[in-house]
Amino acid sequence: MKKLHELADEVLVRLYTEGNNSAFDTLLKRYEKKVFSYLLYSVKNQELAEDLFQDVFIKIVVRIKNGQYAENGKFASWLMRIVHNHLIDHYRTSPAERIISNDSSEVDLFNNADIAVNDNREQEMIDQQTLKEVKGLIEKLPDSQREVLMMRVYDELSFKEIAEKTNCSINTALGRMRYAILNLRHMAMERGISMAS
Repeated sequence: MKKLHELADEVLVRLYTEGNNSAFDTLLKRYEKKVFSYLLYSVKNQELAEDLFQDVFIKIVVRIKNGQYAENGKFASWLMRIVHNHLIDHYRTSPAERIISNDSSEVDLFNNADIAVNDNREQEMIDQQTLKEVKGLIEKLPDSQREVLMMRVYDELSFKEIAEKTNCSINTALGRMRYAILNLRHMAMERGISMAS
């Protein structure tokens, strides 16, 4: 029997719905840094980011318990969409605290009802806008880094599996992934591409 931290997201979700609270703790540990970093980057306020973080994971718990997670193989995307939408809701209901400006955008993402009504449409717009650019950046990575990134993100392989497939140690695979992400962020910043979500 695999340990919880070795299980796929979907298995952990199923275990949690069956009453295994440790499975959710494992999911939380797996994504807390990514979620909190995104929130803090967005609101630039530690205390507010912590509050939003708690709210988000309450939403996740409620939605999983209510059977609202049905996107097999896409837990991370589902989670980050909820985080992103919660931020939008926060700015919509707390105008005095808005610190993100979209004045230079032709589309007001926060106040356009046509966009705001559909939770998925905004994410689709962002995805369509950046997907091609991000793919271009991935192509510019060194071969070893690109290979690990593709296996981890697109094939959803564990680092142990990646190490076996690429005939290297787990630490080497982890290092290549870390440098791939750092390089992507650097290239994205140079080109003004958002990698936050």
